[in-house]
Amino acid sequence: MTSVVQVPKENLTSQDIGRRNAVPIICTRGTHYEIGFDIGRTFSKMIGDFVERYRPLQDNYLGMYETSEGRRVYEETLACVREQYPQYVREIEGTADGSGVPFYKLFLMHLDDIVPNVADNGAQGNDQPVGCSSIVCNQPGQEILGHNEDALAETLNHWYIVDAHVQEPDLPEEKFTSLSYAGFLPGYTMGYNYHGLVYCINTLSAKTLRSGKTPRYFMTRALLGVENYVQAQEVLRNEGYGAAEGFSVNMTFLLQDGDRMFHNAEIGPCETDMACSQLNVQTASPGEYFYHCNKYMRLKVPEVNGLIIDSSIHRMQAIERHPPPKTVQHVIDILSDQTDDDFRVYQEIRPEDHVKTIATGIFDCIARTWSIYTDKPNCNKPIVVLPLHIKNCETVCCKRP
Repeated sequence: MTSVVQVPKENLTSQDIGRRNAVPIICTRGTHYEIGFDIGRTFSKMIGDFVERYRPLQDNYLGMYETSEGRRVYEETLACVREQYPQYVREIEGTADGSGVPFYKLFLMHLDDIVPNVADNGAQGNDQPVGCSSIVCNQPGQEILGHNEDALAETLNHWYIVDAHVQEPDLPEEKFTSLSYAGFLPGYTMGYNYHGLVYCINTLSAKTLRSGKTPRYFMTRALLGVENYVQAQEVLRNEGYGAAEGFSVNMTFLLQDGDRMFHNAEIGPCETDMACSQLNVQTASPGEYFYHCNKYMRLKVPEVNGLIIDSSIHRMQAIERHPPPKTVQHVIDILSDQTDDDFRVYQEIRPEDHVKTIATGIFDCIARTWSIYTDKPNCNKPIVVLPLHIKNCETVCCKRP
């Protein structure tokens, strides 16, 4: 007999429903606008709730948007992405129309701290311990990319998986699967495409951001369409424009020739006299590993002062206390580490924590699977294991552990 535990309705409000063991997935096909519309229509309640709860938008971005300087930065950056990536602007427009949330609110969320940082001449920047922790293990029989997706606490339960097949006249076909925050473009978390790109993202908080340049959400959305490592570097360099802000990408290509190679690319905002991003790439060959959090490790980019840097230092120190990972279990154990008193690799102990690990992903590049955990991975099974559907390659069916 199966027992059903009744949870009082007053304990399941939209404000506090606890950590849910659920992974919503949408499979959609169509033009860029159409897939955006279907995402917005399907997750309209989740997107609307998230927009109302998203503190940076409500406490800062909307107010800055009402100022003349804030509106100037908004319009300059919108013009930049319309010129480069009009199809991705149409995706956001579709999500806005499908969800009923105004476009300008969604676009402001995609700008992160660009508007307040530029409008206040660098005085404002992200000082929250947000970000992610990523581990690469490149050993014989163990080719693993592991990632903790960390975000502001209100992002918990406000994300979904997008499995999209984009078909639009005069534009390249795209097929990808990506974890996406509610209302955001796919791409700025972790995922893969059918050309064999497997990747995850770490936020980096440069001190000075740029108006009229390319926000990171658009550059990582463009990554979902690349076919190889050369194209990925071209997207990240963003010749003629340059990044407006910082981030890093951990990636590999499953269809590449030769030995397995993993790459970490650090991207910095374009410098004032340059029309391209700052870019530095580290490679892990067979037998090597690397990790990345939310602090520049190689590029000499001035960063914000605050909790995001403190958190990264603590997490990196915790990672370094572990032996170099040799197996997938080692990667899982590192990503589950909660030994630091202040900032943990797996972020969630106290209910009042401002940042939480909302999901963990383990990409097995040999088995070609993506295991997704909604709770600490070393003491829970993945809630779903997705096959990596790669172009011209056979894959197994989606399975649940």
